[in-house]
Amino acid sequence: MINIHKKTLKDLEFSTVLQQVSDHCVTALGKAKALEIAPYDKKETLLISLQLTHEYVSSFYNDNRIPNHGFDPITKELQLLNIENTYLETHSLKKLVSISLTVNDILKFLKKFEEYYPNLQRYTSHIEVTTDIIEQVDAIVDRFGDIKDNASPLLHELRQGINKLKGKINSSFSTALNTYHNLEYLDDIRESVVENKRVLAVKAMYRRKVKGAIMGGSKTGSIVYIEPEATLQHSRELNNLEYEESEEVVRILKELTNYIRPFLPLLQNYQSFLTTMDVISAKAKYAKSMDAILPEITEEREMYLRDAYHPLLYLTNLEKKEKTFPQTIALKDDSRIIVISGPNAGGKSITLKTVGLLQVMLQSGMLIPVHERSKACLFDRILSDIGDNQSIENHLSTYSYRLKQMNYFLKKCNKNTLFLIDEFGTGSDPELGGALAETFLEVFYDRKAFGIITTHYSNLKLLANEKEHMINANMLFDERSLEPKYKLALGQAGSSFTFEVAQKNGIPYNLINKAKKKIERSKVRFDATIAKLQKERSKLEKTGESLKQNEKKKLAEADKLEAINEKIQKKLESYQELYDSNQRLIYLGQKVNDLSEKYFNNKRKRELMAELFKLVQIENSKRKKVSVKEKRVQKAKSTQIKKEVEKKVNVIRKKKKEERKKKKEKPVQPKPVLKVGDRVRMEDGRAVGSIDKIEKNKAIVNYGLFTTNVSVEQLELVETKK
Repeated sequence: MINIHKKTLKDLEFSTVLQQVSDHCVTALGKAKALEIAPYDKKETLLISLQLTHEYVSSFYNDNRIPNHGFDPITKELQLLNIENTYLETHSLKKLVSISLTVNDILKFLKKFEEYYPNLQRYTSHIEVTTDIIEQVDAIVDRFGDIKDNASPLLHELRQGINKLKGKINSSFSTALNTYHNLEYLDDIRESVVENKRVLAVKAMYRRKVKGAIMGGSKTGSIVYIEPEATLQHSRELNNLEYEESEEVVRILKELTNYIRPFLPLLQNYQSFLTTMDVISAKAKYAKSMDAILPEITEEREMYLRDAYHPLLYLTNLEKKEKTFPQTIALKDDSRIIVISGPNAGGKSITLKTVGLLQVMLQSGMLIPVHERSKACLFDRILSDIGDNQSIENHLSTYSYRLKQMNYFLKKCNKNTLFLIDEFGTGSDPELGGALAETFLEVFYDRKAFGIITTHYSNLKLLANEKEHMINANMLFDERSLEPKYKLALGQAGSSFTFEVAQKNGIPYNLINKAKKKIERSKVRFDATIAKLQKERSKLEKTGESLKQNEKKKLAEADKLEAINEKIQKKLESYQELYDSNQRLIYLGQKVNDLSEKYFNNKRKRELMAELFKLVQIENSKRKKVSVKEKRVQKAKSTQIKKEVEKKVNVIRKKKKEERKKKKEKPVQPKPVLKVGDRVRMEDGRAVGSIDKIEKNKAIVNYGLFTTNVSVEQLELVETKK
């Protein structure tokens, strides 16, 4: 039997989560039901609820979207059906048709796609699909919400009579209107409508001359509204027929309501089902808004929340476009209690609340924002002591209230309990409060309860180190800037950085030293040791990260070098082949050259032919016989290689051609006019000299040690004569 205290739900701000879920509902009944969501007391119903929400979320990501479940509440209609001799109006009947159609659509859809939504289909299998209500109402009520003329023979007859009388009334009124208009008894407006009847607008002075019933007059008294005598008789008959018609309509509606009355339990089921579907849909939409999933629910006592987000914080930051830091927390039999320490504003309380809220949400049938590899188990009881616990109503101090809470914890805590305590042991003398807190923690430990506490007390950190199944954890802080990293590190206690934070906030150094002297030297050393260890851990993490990055770079470079090496090896092989081939050709060339020289000297043709034939035979013996097919393949390969080479050469030629074209297109700047005394140099030279004389496009340039006669066009200006 699962039981989670209301105080825990309040501490974890569960009501805010419910309000956010309620906002995703599309019906009034759904919104109200979402606000009543509470942790399930039975494991079986909880697992079904989780599966239903999980399946609904999956419908957002496939082509088979679950049909719309929106409906108008039929609570009043159900109440009327429960009372004998009552009848439903046409708009109420249309609501019943609408809700029946909606339910039928969803039920048929779930049956068709049972493979996709097995749990939803199983959950709805007890609800009956019926078209009786729809058919009966559609036979009597039209799409505008009026009773059809053929709803009964009597109604048909009455409405025909009404239509005939209305025709007679209009005809007789038109005759009277024309008559009195010609006599000039009527005002300019001629006619009006009073009490839903057409009346003549008669000038007040002629009211006695017009026969009929006076129905009223204008505000000024200049006009009197009269219903002509000719239409009066027809109007009375019409009133009688309309009364009979309304009586017949009521009779028909009563008959139809009596037909529907036996379907009351089914209609109650319909409304209840659609309300539940609205809540399931809202849970699914809420899950989608934060990428929540259904983690693995394990039978073993084990919780592993990887990359867990606090739902409220995540959604708030998402709106503000700010980053939310996830936490990874593991609780199991060999590490069932975590003691989180570290400075304030580092995220200890948020981490504690994240675990508690996610567990409560999960046990209320809601999906949670964690990594898909996460695991969760179910607890029979979740106890919490978080936030400001001063009770004004009961005249209790914070510490008294906390002691009362601890007493409740001691009564209820067992191996199936998850306890969450923020700032454990505070509110009293640090030494005494710490000692009492240590005793309580030992009791919870002995009872094999799971839990997370946050504290600044050194004795609780030491206890976590001493106990086998209890571990320390700390919220990481940057040792230089003293800014929180909002990251939980398991396995080591955290320093409160009390003096460091005080120094950062401008507290004089001499006062900090005095404070250090006032407390036990051992405690300062212990806190300093923890701070040092934390700094070392932070450094190690940074070093580890940089090593990983370097390793990645080295691997990438090694792969690159290997690829280059492979390319070079291939080139070397091809060059070696080319070299061997060329060497063989040189050797053959030399042999032929020797033979030709020998022939040149002795002119022995036969000897030359014999030597050449011998040389050819030796070379042919080295060759392998190649079939016609292989020759074709080799030829095709060589052709392909030739084409590729030509293609590359063409690309290079094209690029060079474009470059030359661009160079030509560039505007040629006019060469400066050179004068005697200007410092110049040759276009392709470095030595600088001065012009002594210019004559017939030739310049005599003085380089100091020597002079030279050069064409002016070959010279570049370095500096003009000042």
